[in-house]
Amino acid sequence: MTEGADRGGNALYGPQPDVSGAAGYPDAPPRVGFFTDTSVCIGCKACEVACKEWNAIPEDGLELTGMSYDNTRGLGADTWRHVAFVEQSGPPGGPEAAQDVAGNVDVFAAASRIGTAAEPAGPVSPVAPDGRTELRWLMSSDVCKHCTHAGCLDVCPTGALFRTEFGTVVVQEDVCNGCGYCVPACPYGVIGRREGDGRVWKCTLCYDRLGVGLEPACAKSCPTDSIQFGPLDELRERARDRVARLHAAGVTDARLYGESPEDGVGGAGAFFLLLDEPEVYGLPPDPQVTTRDLPAMWRHAAAAAVTLAALALGSCARRRR
Repeated sequence: MTEGADRGGNALYGPQPDVSGAAGYPDAPPRVGFFTDTSVCIGCKACEVACKEWNAIPEDGLELTGMSYDNTRGLGADTWRHVAFVEQSGPPGGPEAAQDVAGNVDVFAAASRIGTAAEPAGPVSPVAPDGRTELRWLMSSDVCKHCTHAGCLDVCPTGALFRTEFGTVVVQEDVCNGCGYCVPACPYGVIGRREGDGRVWKCTLCYDRLGVGLEPACAKSCPTDSIQFGPLDELRERARDRVARLHAAGVTDARLYGESPEDGVGGAGAFFLLLDEPEVYGLPPDPQVTTRDLPAMWRHAAAAAVTLAALALGSCARRRR
């Protein structure tokens, strides 16, 4: 990563301690973001509703999808906050659990034992407060990551996407021409084009609210503080402390996702505490900013062009002889 480090604020990848300064804000306030603690998310969808109401986002999911209680499927132009519902079944007492020939747990048989002598006894887990582990809900409110190195911003030809003084990434809908270059440039699949409109839309981290000292609508509406908003450095410290406490309580699968400035996007402005692998939540395990290889690609293209030109000149010289 020496190349990225040498280029300082213009780096396409690697750590960038002063995102706002690199974007041209010399006296910017501290960078802000989201820390989403999925261990306390109850799936109430208050964040989805608050986001839609404040930003006047069209509805996009009034029908059942067959995916648990998830009626929006994922992030997109009309879903800037998405609450994922992941149902995991596991044996309520280890190898004695009722299983079918494929090894799947029979949750109905497990449920029939609840409150009976056959119900397994054991230590109470923070993940399964009643001491039962036959079914586990993993819920997480997903959102745009507001990456340190945002591929969507790097490829936008009109300047519709810009970095704010708070370090967030925002789309100016009156400047967007609907080219769609930013859609495949996002390693998280966050940004999307709106049908009937053609322009792209995504979370702004409530830029209009930040400008008057208010927190984003989703964080304001969260009843369990699963979505926490504040200076990014403070949130990272708070998140590491939370993981340590969960590990001490026996939740050894708790881990942070997107908080490290050393990751493929230079650290996300919206990061998460997860209780399982990122793929379980529909998140890429190792996201990389899609523009990080542009300098090398242009060098290789230039070398190839020079080589072709040299071959063409050599061929012409031989013909003249």
